[in-house]
Amino acid sequence: MRTVDAAGLQIGDDQPTRIMGVLNVSKESPYDPSVFDDPGEAATYVDEQLIDEGADIVDIGLESANKRFEVLDAEGELDRLDTALETLDSVSGDAVFSIETRYHEVAEAALDGGFDMVNDICGFADPKMPEVCREYDVAVGKMASPPDLERPGAIEDVDDIYDALTRNGLTDKTIVDPAFGGWSEAKTVEDDRETFERLREFRGYGLPILVSINRKNFLRSLAGRDTDGALPVSLAATAMAIERGAHVVRTHDVAETVDAARIGDRFTPDRTRDETVGVEELDVQTPGDASRHLDRIDADGDPETAVTRVFEFTDLDAAERDALASLETTVPGIEIARGETGVLVFGTAAALRAASREADGRLSTRLNAVHGGSE
Repeated sequence: MRTVDAAGLQIGDDQPTRIMGVLNVSKESPYDPSVFDDPGEAATYVDEQLIDEGADIVDIGLESANKRFEVLDAEGELDRLDTALETLDSVSGDAVFSIETRYHEVAEAALDGGFDMVNDICGFADPKMPEVCREYDVAVGKMASPPDLERPGAIEDVDDIYDALTRNGLTDKTIVDPAFGGWSEAKTVEDDRETFERLREFRGYGLPILVSINRKNFLRSLAGRDTDGALPVSLAATAMAIERGAHVVRTHDVAETVDAARIGDRFTPDRTRDETVGVEELDVQTPGDASRHLDRIDADGDPETAVTRVFEFTDLDAAERDALASLETTVPGIEIARGETGVLVFGTAAALRAASREADGRLSTRLNAVHGGSE
């Protein structure tokens, strides 16, 4: 996993989760508390509500990405950039400043004006965007999107999201964002939930991950909350996202998210990494996770051999115990641990599938259930 340097802020596995606070200078943005058109008031908000509360990065948006609004062209965003730059000049606190845009012209002007990084919500749909980010040697958030500057994040299927993040390449300082939220009419809360469940797969790029899940519908609908009441579910999901591999959390609720990130950081399992000898433990819990890493290094291999699962079988009769003993000797990768009250079955997904094919009767039913749980 590469560590990305964002204007001196290190982002990666060996670092604390970084909090990205949000400021909008777009009057149409839906979250009123973060919207300002006066640079002085905006700077006060940045200092007191974002930086003082723990934001490492301040992401400034020039237009709403809501699909209901007309998309500004580059000139329209540049007209609003002056407000953002004046805000930057008036801020007294210390943070990395990110410009949210989809246009390389706006990114270049912002970087010339003092911004430190780019947050591209159209995922390099502008093919010149990665060129600008490389030229200025800056970190860039790349959100999964179609190759269309007017349709940010409008991808539903998780595999399509994954593939979209490689479109037009990746810079050495890219931070990938799987694009949670209702970016298209076709995208459902179930699509977002599947993306969240499979978040570890996005570690397969070997690059840091940014998540923007604050008060999103795929979370609040689970608890039956409106936007105002959705902070608790956002914080619960934040800790889970960090455990699953997120490195940057974008939020409007900075102080509370800082606390949730501390919990996520504390209880995320250590991943062995020693750059001096070139060893890194990969976060692989499903064959899908393994498949992404195989693709990254362009290697052949069976991802179903990469993950070992453990299941307990109870209430086995003598015939089932004998059959399990036979499988242990005939199916490579299966191991049986016998106790007085039950049996533990160890195996890779590939081995469990092979065992389910070999077995019959009630034991076959058990192993088919095991195989389903090993995917």
